[in-house]
Amino acid sequence: MTNKRKFLSLLLVLVMCLSVFAGCSKPAEEPAAPAEPTEPTEPAEPAEEPDSNEPVSEDDKFGGVITIALSSSPKNLDPIMYTGTYESQVIGSVADTLVAYKHDLSGIAPNLATEWSTSEDGMVYTFKLRDDVYFQKGDYQDGKQLTAADVKYALERSATQSAMNRLGMVDHVDIINDFEVAIYLKEPSSAFLTVLTDAGNVIVPQEEVEGWGDSFGSHLVGTGPFTLEEFKKDQEVILAKNENYWAGTPYVDGVIFKIITDASQMTNALRTGEIDIATDLGGESVKIVKDDADLIIQEVPGLHVAYMYMNLMNGPTADIKVREAIIRAVDIDEMVKGIYQFDEAQRAYLPLPPGSWGYDSSLESIVPSYDPELAKQLLTEAGYPDGFALEIYVSNKAARVKMATILQAYLKQNLNIDVEIKTAEWGTFSEIASSGQADMYGMSWTWYPDPFFFLNKMFHSSEIGALGNGQGYNNPEVDRLLDEALTITDTDERAVLYQEALKLITENYSRINYSNEKSIFGFNPAVQDFEMRADGKIVVCSPEINVWMK
Repeated sequence: MTNKRKFLSLLLVLVMCLSVFAGCSKPAEEPAAPAEPTEPTEPAEPAEEPDSNEPVSEDDKFGGVITIALSSSPKNLDPIMYTGTYESQVIGSVADTLVAYKHDLSGIAPNLATEWSTSEDGMVYTFKLRDDVYFQKGDYQDGKQLTAADVKYALERSATQSAMNRLGMVDHVDIINDFEVAIYLKEPSSAFLTVLTDAGNVIVPQEEVEGWGDSFGSHLVGTGPFTLEEFKKDQEVILAKNENYWAGTPYVDGVIFKIITDASQMTNALRTGEIDIATDLGGESVKIVKDDADLIIQEVPGLHVAYMYMNLMNGPTADIKVREAIIRAVDIDEMVKGIYQFDEAQRAYLPLPPGSWGYDSSLESIVPSYDPELAKQLLTEAGYPDGFALEIYVSNKAARVKMATILQAYLKQNLNIDVEIKTAEWGTFSEIASSGQADMYGMSWTWYPDPFFFLNKMFHSSEIGALGNGQGYNNPEVDRLLDEALTITDTDERAVLYQEALKLITENYSRINYSNEKSIFGFNPAVQDFEMRADGKIVVCSPEINVWMK
């Protein structure tokens, strides 16, 4: 048997073991709580199933609480502080943005703003606001009407304080009248409307923000379909129906986001009825849900890239030869097969998902191929013939732990690089990744089809120190191309500039892009009219969607 076949056989055994244990990985200071035992009960009388062809009356759709499992806990629900999808799922259920992506991501739709216009130079956007929107009641205001003053406060706060620099292009906001604002940009930005759809730019009342101070992240108030009742970090977030929601009354009485970090526990919770929707399904959980006749599984190709960043500022990986050696030392195709044994993802090549209109498949050929001998030669030329030691940080999600373990085996086998794997819950992990402390870190990125949300947020030098560019990527030519793309409104012209930047980024060997994961959810069949989105956003109630429980 050849060395390569021996190695791949060992990897297969390793992955089979990980399928059993990786989902249970957790920081030592946060041991998983055992499930509460339940008393056996008499089987309930089966409910009479309505004729599937009979229309369901509006009144029959009201009622019930929908429980949705998240694989990691939100860290902070203050819109300017959030850094991950777990926070945005909750924020987007409680508060609203001026404009929103249509549910199919085909374009921008009115939301709190009914219409808008742009100045000829692209520097000023004028928005007319709805006059029938009221904030949820809080401790510091009694459900006041939303006006232009609230929009000015919330957006200028985001522009100056956002942890992810989400509105960095905004200079200031002027109030025209109670229901009209003008937003002035520092420079034209063709991505501005899309940026406004982000959960970090929801409109919040000044009274609540300043009243709660640093605690506002646990007492979020907005104008959305649900009110925040309780935020128990690492346990659950409890939301209640907002009877005064401007877009119509939600059908369900409330939403509970339950935190279940262990994949097996989440699947079991779906099967026992403890939860109604299981998110982020992967591994054997996909098969279990598919094989269960009492459950429903849905999947869509995600606007998603999973990757491993390498530190470009400090340590051996600051050397491009070391980075190329690391990339060539890992058989990405075999890695993807090992991580995703149930068709949960496809092999990735570039830091853009194929679903983005800026993707260029011709650049896939310049990604270094698997070549252990050339990898050894490059590492020797870089001055590390005997290898070295490094740390990789990953969240405690099972797929990330699998990835890190397989990477560890390849780098030891092919380059004598000793990899220490550090796992952490999302809040701690995101802080480490943002600060550039890690030699390598493995995570994923999902957002909108516009390349701005991937390339600008992960490779523009202005984002160094934020979560997207914690590795310290800094290329003046890439900055120039990304900046120029924001001054152009024509999508085809913008795509050309993004593809030029994409080529330079790929040639810098700054990271390993290894998978484009699907978005896979499991459902209790009682959940009705839930529609999955490619960006992974969970929508229970909106102007387009109103989920109900049968």
